[in-house]
Amino acid sequence: MGKEYRKPNRLINEKSPYLLQHAYNPVDWYPWGEEAFDKARKENKPIFLSIGYSTCHWCHVMAHESFEDEEVARLMNKAFVCIKVDREERPDIDNVYMTVCQIMLGRGGWPLNIIMTPSMKPFFAGTYIPKKSRFNQTGMLELVPRIEEIWKRQNKEILDSAEKITASIQNMITESAGASIGETIIEEAYEELLNSFDNEYGGFQRAPKFPTPHKIFFLLRYWKRSGNPEALHMVEYTLENMYRGGIHDHLGSGFHRYSTDNMWIVPHFEKMLYDQALIATAYIEAYQATGKSLYKEAAEGVLGYVLRDLTSPEGGFYCGEDADVDGEEGKYYLWNLEEISSVLSPEESELITQVFNLSPEGNFEEEIRGKKTGTNILYLSRPPETIAAEMGVPSDEIKNRIEVAKEKLLAARNKRKRPAKDDKILTDWTGLMITAFAKGFQAFGEEKYLKAAANAADFILSRLYSPDKRLLHRYREGEAGIPGTADDYAFLINGLLDLYEAGFELRYLKAALCLNKEFLEHFWDPVQGGFFFTADDSESLIFRKKEFADAAIPSGNSIEMLNLLRLARVTADPELEDKAQELGRAFSKHIKKMPSGYTQFLSAFDFGLGPTYQVVIAGKRESADTERILEELRAYFIPNKVLVFRPEGKDPEITNLATYTKDQTPIEGKATVYVCQNYECQLPTTEVNEMLKMLNV
Repeated sequence: MGKEYRKPNRLINEKSPYLLQHAYNPVDWYPWGEEAFDKARKENKPIFLSIGYSTCHWCHVMAHESFEDEEVARLMNKAFVCIKVDREERPDIDNVYMTVCQIMLGRGGWPLNIIMTPSMKPFFAGTYIPKKSRFNQTGMLELVPRIEEIWKRQNKEILDSAEKITASIQNMITESAGASIGETIIEEAYEELLNSFDNEYGGFQRAPKFPTPHKIFFLLRYWKRSGNPEALHMVEYTLENMYRGGIHDHLGSGFHRYSTDNMWIVPHFEKMLYDQALIATAYIEAYQATGKSLYKEAAEGVLGYVLRDLTSPEGGFYCGEDADVDGEEGKYYLWNLEEISSVLSPEESELITQVFNLSPEGNFEEEIRGKKTGTNILYLSRPPETIAAEMGVPSDEIKNRIEVAKEKLLAARNKRKRPAKDDKILTDWTGLMITAFAKGFQAFGEEKYLKAAANAADFILSRLYSPDKRLLHRYREGEAGIPGTADDYAFLINGLLDLYEAGFELRYLKAALCLNKEFLEHFWDPVQGGFFFTADDSESLIFRKKEFADAAIPSGNSIEMLNLLRLARVTADPELEDKAQELGRAFSKHIKKMPSGYTQFLSAFDFGLGPTYQVVIAGKRESADTERILEELRAYFIPNKVLVFRPEGKDPEITNLATYTKDQTPIEGKATVYVCQNYECQLPTTEVNEMLKMLNV
């Protein structure tokens, strides 16, 4: 029965695109809430909790196979109260039950399926579950009746088991603070990354291979500190191979979520906002470190994709785009040779076939069956310059011919049915994207990037606050909701600091300080240190967790450690620096065990170790000498600095937030730079070269 004929379930009233995708399932889904738990208690039924997200390929596979199937739905509705959760909308719930899954199974992923008691305590965890049993994996048709029978016959044993599982996990995640980490930890992290580095294709693990840009951030800082060329090689080789691979959309730009192979060629095709933000930032920093145009081209491509396809009319950024079209993964992005030749001239077709490694049998294998489909992913096995040399043609000519052909292919692709877009706006991911656009403006001087960052910040600050002036997590179709998490606060504060340093609008610095105060008040653990993922007055789950490992994206705690250090230096507030030290100690036991798993933490630690620079520019904001100083300053990779602008005149507002700037005024009417290094101040200068000497660049 098609959804147009079926009565919708309770998800029809939700805002999440992922939940709405399941609103016409025959499964009687409930959203997370008291109504579902009350029903489970009254009917003495276990709860089947299914967590996923709209751009998750295997979530779609399981939904189509089982949740849209009448037979599976009948069994589920009889045995369970069924709850659907969008992990992007409710990361607090996802974090708790993903921890459960990882501890119970030793692994985790999405779709995430938990079976638990009406009091939220789990006794079964799984990821993708097929409809029918195959090999050694039990299918839904066998699993559901079996659990229903066990729940009835061995109810007390199940309840006891769930209590023990929950208590055990609570004990495992309760950590006492350790000693401060020493400087040698940075070298240890580097050695671990060196040992795990893929010398053939770049990156730091075997397939599936994720970009993990925070490892790039750390290696750039390690290179800056040590001068070790191997660290920069790892950065460049990884970024160059990612750019050439199929993980990069060579027509429309942007990066897919991860590569299923070692060579960065075959991606899972969903595009996530957080990946665009972090990857763009990595290329921006690599460009500042090396000046190589490839990195600028890559970063601007990503930023352009986000502006074109993921920016809302109100200024926020959408979550991402799906991998599938009509149930086929990658259908929007793949090409057969007939399609290529129908769009391009014979000469262009031959060039594109050679450049992007296309073949009649196709280079894309369907993951489920492992068979080639006759379709091709566009990827570069070697740079266009190499192809030009082989053909005896100037490289600029080849590049121009490739660009013309790509534009034709993109125009043809735009006529295809697009993947679904998840158009909700999340505070945390928007914060990451604000950082990318703010840094893009600083590196490339493009006003549209500064405008995009400011528009997004204004949108969040005006629309994602509750009536009691607390930050909210999600916005869609005019409605903001769900209390903000640690990531929302940390990533937004970080973005606002970068935005202040890009355009020097003081309201963004003030907003960052205000949010930081709120964050400390409601999320800080006064006993063991560190920030809980949820606020002290958020919904009570089976345990209150802290996220601190840097996984696909950095943790809120690691980003906030750097925020605290930056705010401490901007405002000369030693208490914030002390708090950053406490934050590092809170997780030092884990960091010492595997430093390379905490590279964003170690980037913050690197900032704390110094040398760290406090740079104040005093003068007229729009004057030519101020612009020249800023242009030179931003041309270099100087990660461990804070930048403050002090307008000329008596007691401008910045002097209320950073009182030390009161007497830092322009000399003889010229834009003047005041540089302090590790709490020691140099004499002011109006000369750019002198400033660069002070900054050791």
